[in-house]
Amino acid sequence: MFVVGIALSVPTWAARESLGTFGGWGAFRDTMPVRRCFAIAEPVRRGGQRGRAFLGIGYWPDRGVRGQLQLRLSRRKARGTPVVLSAGTRRFALIAGGNAAWAPNARVDAAIVAAIRSATSLSVEGTGRDGRAFVDAYALRGAATAIDAAALGCARR
Repeated sequence: MFVVGIALSVPTWAARESLGTFGGWGAFRDTMPVRRCFAIAEPVRRGGQRGRAFLGIGYWPDRGVRGQLQLRLSRRKARGTPVVLSAGTRRFALIAGGNAAWAPNARVDAAIVAAIRSATSLSVEGTGRDGRAFVDAYALRGAATAIDAAALGCARR
């Protein structure tokens, strides 16, 4: 339900091929400017209504990138403050700047994807530029299937 809103509201996504909708997650493939596939969802609860937040797991096979985390935060984070992703009992410190966050390396990306597969919810916590804490919360029902669909969507030529 959330993913459909993302896909319909962003005009450049109209050219992307839907690989399916799974719970609150969607999987997409496009080839311009490079071949890529991704699973994506919007938060069920945003820490602030200032921006359009999302969590994506991306694949760029021609660049050798598999299962890379991409986050757009609902608020721009304060300088020098941490952003932490929690999935189940696992916590991961992310690298972040402005309203974007990502894993520090491919090993952490893989650990996050594994945690997503076994958890029922995920949260991303940080401190906004105004000094107030925020939490973006994601439901993970359908996430594993969407991630698999994205991986398979880019495995085929």
